[in-house]
Amino acid sequence: MQIRIKRIDHALPLPKHESGGAVGFDFVTRETTSIEPGSIALVPGNVIVQVPEGHALLIVPRSSLPRKKALVCPHSIGVIDQDYHGPDDEILVQVQNISDETVTVERGERIAQGMFVKVEQAEWIEEEELAAVSRGGFGSTGHM
Repeated sequence: MQIRIKRIDHALPLPKHESGGAVGFDFVTRETTSIEPGSIALVPGNVIVQVPEGHALLIVPRSSLPRKKALVCPHSIGVIDQDYHGPDDEILVQVQNISDETVTVERGERIAQGMFVKVEQAEWIEEEELAAVSRGGFGSTGHM
C-alpha cells in the first residue's frame, strides 16, 4: 500500500515497521515534551498522513509505554480520518502521565504506532424490532 505523507522535520525518520512481521509502524516524536503528574499532553508525531479512501489510521500506544514511561493514552485508540491531512494536521499522540513525577518524552523517541484498517460507512436501516434472542450484557458469556 502506498501512502502519501509529509514529514515536518526532515532530520527525523519517517515512521517505519521495525520488523518484517510488524503490524504497526512507529511514529517518532518531533519535540521533547514534559508531562506533569496526572496531566494530559499532546506529543507531535512529525508527520501529516493522507489516509487512503476506505481506510482509517489507528494510533495506538506502544505496549511498553506504561512500563517504561508511566504514560497511557487516555482515549485508548486515536482514529485518523480520511479527510484529516491539511497543512496543519500533524499526527498528535495524546498521553497521560500516571506517575507522581514529571515524565519527559525526548525528541526522536517512539511512543506510539499506527495501523491502517479498512472501514466502511454505515447506511442505517431503521427497524422497530430486530429478531434475535437477548444473550445478556457485559461479561455474560464468561461465567466464573
